[in-house]
Amino acid sequence: MGFHYRFAPADLLRCRFAISPRWETAEAVRVLLLPRRHAYHLPWLSRIRSAAAGLDLRPLWLLMPAKGHNPDLLSPPPSGPSVTIEEELARVRAAAGDPEAAREDLRRSLACTPGALESAIGARMLEDPARAVQELADLYERAWEALVAPHWPRLRALLEADILFHSRRLAAGGLEALFEGLHPDLRWHGGSQTLTIERPSHHDRELGGQGLLLMPSAFVWPEVVGGYDPPWQPTLVYPARGIGALWTAAAGPAPQALAGLLGRGRAEVLCALHEPASTTALAHRLGLAPSTVSAHLKALRAAGLLLAFRQGHQVLYERTPLGIALTSSAPQA
Repeated sequence: MGFHYRFAPADLLRCRFAISPRWETAEAVRVLLLPRRHAYHLPWLSRIRSAAAGLDLRPLWLLMPAKGHNPDLLSPPPSGPSVTIEEELARVRAAAGDPEAAREDLRRSLACTPGALESAIGARMLEDPARAVQELADLYERAWEALVAPHWPRLRALLEADILFHSRRLAAGGLEALFEGLHPDLRWHGGSQTLTIERPSHHDRELGGQGLLLMPSAFVWPEVVGGYDPPWQPTLVYPARGIGALWTAAAGPAPQALAGLLGRGRAEVLCALHEPASTTALAHRLGLAPSTVSAHLKALRAAGLLLAFRQGHQVLYERTPLGIALTSSAPQA
């Protein structure tokens, strides 16, 4: 039993990571459907309560069954490692070009939620699936703007840090170490070259040379999700590391001794880098102008306290061993 991804030799060379703002938006909408299951996100739920009240999310909720089919046309896997919400929603809207395929995808999903097919909303979707796709894409866009976009720098920093961590695990221990570190429900069987998600049902997916797309998610916790039937890119979505501290307030001020050595601003930037982050993410986290953070980062890097590396379209910064030692040993005032 279980969901089995079966690898051919070519697939082993084509495993890669991606971040999807559209997926995070969909899962944020799902959290609102079942908020009590997501204690980690209670601070976020409190912050977006008034914005969420202005959205009618019922059409999306009808297509999010507790068990069963979620429409692939509404959630195509990202086409690259760091796509924009505009690019992803354009792909969703393109599904309106094949109304019959859209109708069948929507019908399969609606059939998994009791009463959805017979509801006025469900019937309207199936009556004109091309219009339904456009309206659903528009609703996702409004949900993104209200629920996710204001918090995207923080979310993206978490997801990028997760990819960096697991990329290093892959480099150190290979695919077995990578897969076994993603989620407790995952099992890698090296002899048969199969990755299994432990499930009560049975499903097989031959990767067929496409490889496996790995997507960290803040809102999918505590589940790991596999899916997409051919011809879609096989994809595995897993909970990102560090979500327990995602919505917590920034740590207190930098230790006085470290501030005296480096200056208050540089010390706070150095202390805020408990995970690799970009200039924009740090500015958002600390409430500083990006230009100010950039100047501090440049000085800290020149002093040998930070390293910089490229992740997709962004430059991320992390502490060197000396930077770690300084932030770990400096006494509080």
